[in-house]
Amino acid sequence: MIDRRSTLKLALGSAAMLAAPIVRAQNAKPRTRIVFLGTKGGPRVGIGASNPANLLVVNDTPFVIDCGMGVSRQLVSAGVPIPSVKYIFISHHHSDHNLEYGNLFYNAWAAGLSTPIHSFGPKGIEAMTKEYWELNKFDVETRIEDEGRPDPRKLLIAKDITDDGVVLKTSDVTVTAFRTPHPPIVDNFAYKFETPDGVIVFSSDTAYNPKLAEFAKGADVLVHECLYIPAVDRLVATTKNGATLKKHLLDSHTSTEDVGRVAAAAGVKTLVLSHFVPGDDPLVTDDDWTRDVKTNFKGRIVVAKDLMELKLPV
Repeated sequence: MIDRRSTLKLALGSAAMLAAPIVRAQNAKPRTRIVFLGTKGGPRVGIGASNPANLLVVNDTPFVIDCGMGVSRQLVSAGVPIPSVKYIFISHHHSDHNLEYGNLFYNAWAAGLSTPIHSFGPKGIEAMTKEYWELNKFDVETRIEDEGRPDPRKLLIAKDITDDGVVLKTSDVTVTAFRTPHPPIVDNFAYKFETPDGVIVFSSDTAYNPKLAEFAKGADVLVHECLYIPAVDRLVATTKNGATLKKHLLDSHTSTEDVGRVAAAAGVKTLVLSHFVPGDDPLVTDDDWTRDVKTNFKGRIVVAKDLMELKLPV
């Protein structure tokens, strides 16, 4: 015979059993996540935000997008073992995007890498890889012989990208490159990652480009660089080459207002602002970065911070 107290216990126990799978699902490790490793635009190194770099992890496979100074340390800070990196994508050959490319791979090798890393970038990535090994020939060959390490030169497989289109297709991810202007650089690529949990587009550095909206159409996440004009004016006022620098910045980057236009035309679910130009002005607030964006884009806006993580689906 079941009394009232026993009935209550059974009911509570059944409820707990039904709730348990939900709790586990909520706490489950996400299949796809973005970590913003470095959010400051430009080559200057400071004590604030790190230089440009992003991490996309899909089913435990890490993809690194751009290798500004500090990317290796930022990966470690994000809890990602450097030897676990499988793919590196370079958007263009400005130093704040490729300066730690070779050293990131070297640091993976020094930490025990034994499997290949595939790298992709505009024309020149293959030559850069070859020259990196020439530069470090003495150290590499000494360590191979003295420490019994595998030859790293066989493990970094570089491929030049010369045209728009699919550059990588795995069982989980399809990566498509799209050339976008970043004067005076012509070979400059945005990347689209199609994953099981959604589509992510990284704009690269770019002048305002309405065609980028077509490339990012319907994306779940658009990570777009941005320029805040009042802060640029403050920067160039204290710079010897101020007039030339300002022209370059305005010609080759996208203002916050125009970023909103691109995101609105693309109809993206979430817009992430990153690669801030300038990225080290203490007077600029998150409201400053988003104010003009909101005049055109009414969706979700995230102001990226170093080591911030965004999980998909959003």
